[in-house]
Amino acid sequence: MKSSPASRSRDIERQAGYLRLEHCAPPPPRTHSADDMWFIRDGCGIVCGVITWLLVFYAEYVVVFVMLLPSKNVVYSLINGALFNGLAFLALASHFKAMCTDPGAVPKGNATKEFIESLQLKPGQVVYKCPKCCSIKPDRAHHCSVCKRCIKKMDHHCPWVNNCVGESNQKYFVLFTMYIALISLHALIMVAVNFIFCFEEDWAKCSSFSPPTTVILLILLCFESLLFLIFTAVMFGTQIHSICNDETGIEQLKKEERRWAKRSKWMNMRVVFGHPFSLAWLSPFAPPDHGKANLYQYVV
Repeated sequence: MKSSPASRSRDIERQAGYLRLEHCAPPPPRTHSADDMWFIRDGCGIVCGVITWLLVFYAEYVVVFVMLLPSKNVVYSLINGALFNGLAFLALASHFKAMCTDPGAVPKGNATKEFIESLQLKPGQVVYKCPKCCSIKPDRAHHCSVCKRCIKKMDHHCPWVNNCVGESNQKYFVLFTMYIALISLHALIMVAVNFIFCFEEDWAKCSSFSPPTTVILLILLCFESLLFLIFTAVMFGTQIHSICNDETGIEQLKKEERRWAKRSKWMNMRVVFGHPFSLAWLSPFAPPDHGKANLYQYVV
């Protein structure tokens, strides 16, 4: 296996005896189960996550109490209310799952002599060690300075979900960007319809709020929706492109040498969202079922 300049910059040792194990303390005993919730205690990320929920709740308030409830068209209000609230619920559920799902963290401090010997390395076989968390780093894993862990197939660290986007939670992050883009587009359409209706009718009759308050609330919602629509739509497209090409954002940024087998774009989508294709792809409550998919196929 040939090493690239990018891979040589990592902490590479070719034999277990040269991993400098004396600098790595044994990992602490596990006091929690695998079912415990994952949560990063980062001040900036927590604030961004709270802001995200508050902005969605603001959009809910304006849509329901300013535009739909005062409307005289009951069918219009019911259909749009059910659609918007359903998409908003899925968006927040996807955000929660992306934030509280282990993105694929490598066990911390496992670069011990006992663990290295248990790997039964072949002569000349390359292993990787992270000098920051003293872990044996799997291929395509990178260290996150915020999570303070090595993350498998790490794409990037997103403060808006207060978590890394990696192997195990990328599906939820993609769904979050998709549903936020959809509710933003839906809100913009309803704001446009409401403005047209209010211009044709008396402003005092189209809302239970005063005309100045109604205009301010609608303009703020329009600005928020347009901003989030652009941001999340671009992020959604970027994520789908990365998934189809089977190359994470960090790998693209560092221009790392491709050492894994090339698969079809459809197979790459199934690796992230699950096998086989079903409506569960759109559900943040359905963990991706990889089946017999091989997540790592390397060219040697």
